[in-house]
Amino acid sequence: MSRIKQTGINRRQFLQRSSFAAASLAATPGLAWSQVVGGAGSFNDYRALVCVFLFGGNDSFNMLVPRSNAEYNVYAAARQNLAIAQSDLLPIAPVPGDGVDYGLHPSMAGIQRLFENSAAAFVSNVGPLLQPTTKTQIYDQSANLPPQLFSHNDQQDQWLSLKGKATSSTGWAGRMADLIRTAVSSQQMATNVSLNGSNLFQSADETIAYVMGPNGPLQFEGFSTDPAELLFEQRLAFERILAADYGSVYERAFADVQQRAIKAADAVSMAIAGAPAMNTVFPGSQLGQQLETVAKLIAVRDELQMQRQVFFVAAGGFDSHDKQNEDQPALLGGVSESIKAFYDASVELGFSDQVTTFTQSDFGRTLTSNGDGTDHAWGGNQIVVGDAVQGRRIIGTYPLLEIDGADDVGGGRMIPGTSADQYAATLAKWFGIDDSELSVVAPNINNFAVRDLGFMI
Repeated sequence: MSRIKQTGINRRQFLQRSSFAAASLAATPGLAWSQVVGGAGSFNDYRALVCVFLFGGNDSFNMLVPRSNAEYNVYAAARQNLAIAQSDLLPIAPVPGDGVDYGLHPSMAGIQRLFENSAAAFVSNVGPLLQPTTKTQIYDQSANLPPQLFSHNDQQDQWLSLKGKATSSTGWAGRMADLIRTAVSSQQMATNVSLNGSNLFQSADETIAYVMGPNGPLQFEGFSTDPAELLFEQRLAFERILAADYGSVYERAFADVQQRAIKAADAVSMAIAGAPAMNTVFPGSQLGQQLETVAKLIAVRDELQMQRQVFFVAAGGFDSHDKQNEDQPALLGGVSESIKAFYDASVELGFSDQVTTFTQSDFGRTLTSNGDGTDHAWGGNQIVVGDAVQGRRIIGTYPLLEIDGADDVGGGRMIPGTSADQYAATLAKWFGIDDSELSVVAPNINNFAVRDLGFMI
């Protein structure tokens, strides 16, 4: 005990901190080191989805902008002091074209290169919908709308769960993991992995997401894996405690959770450390770090016997009520650089056609300026990246950005022309979900004539 005191951690603190670390790694919704299911695997390939969530509500009509004079002039009038100069927009050439020229925010050179090289596409004016909805239906109150539009928490939950008006404790990635659980029983890591905390997106009924930090597993505080260090003895002592013969089923269950957490942290950390070296340089931002760790984990997919994975990473700061012109370049530039680096790493490591990266965000933002920024809105544009993507395309209908126009429900809030369910169902189908089960993943998909938006090869 005297040695433990030398570290500044008494016995009670040691056990409390160890319990906290295990909870973050192993308790619901933490560790699912094994899917704990039977059945032979039925996939003969590897596929992964990487969700990049932009918390706060990305102003994506300044991310993807019309460059043709007529459409740009309408955009500039609507956006007022927030409009990007026409000459500053980075040109892109979608195929097939719709007669309008488009450009990207000047900070997004990385995404521009990916788009022009057919490795990226945009899904335009997409958002939560229960069914196709028009302005007339909204105005005469006949529209069936998602609840609490324009609310951060509620709309984040809509994107992550696709729950509509129902109450749901599961997300669409979690439901995908449940659907395929018997087909991936040999995997040595959970299907769902978060590098940005527990989230509704990966919550499930039968499987549990594995949660880690941006650079890897959260290690137990007060432990060391180096036998030369004093904290290694504390680890051995704790492992002896866990290995004791407990009479209570609750004590045994608690000890089992702790043991699995230690083994999982060790195994994942070892896998990351054993990943091949990369020449690709990632940004030092939190998003860049998260995506670099994802790349390392995918690089060791064979060692972990992985067949299907869904990763959740995120960046914040997109709630641009003020200082938008100051903050947006760095925000969008950071997303562009991080996603471009991840794609470059996927090419370098040989999995660029097996992994699809896609963005989500709370909602779009108002076209109108509140003086120095924007307010909460509805539809917006999302990015999809990877060699399995039908690149150089703008999927859906890009709306005329006109105040009080056909798609403006008020204040420059655009009614989505494409639903989040269609977006998710298209990704889920590529991931391996059968068409007959898409309604489990995207509960409102049957309300839309098009179930697959066609942006995946």
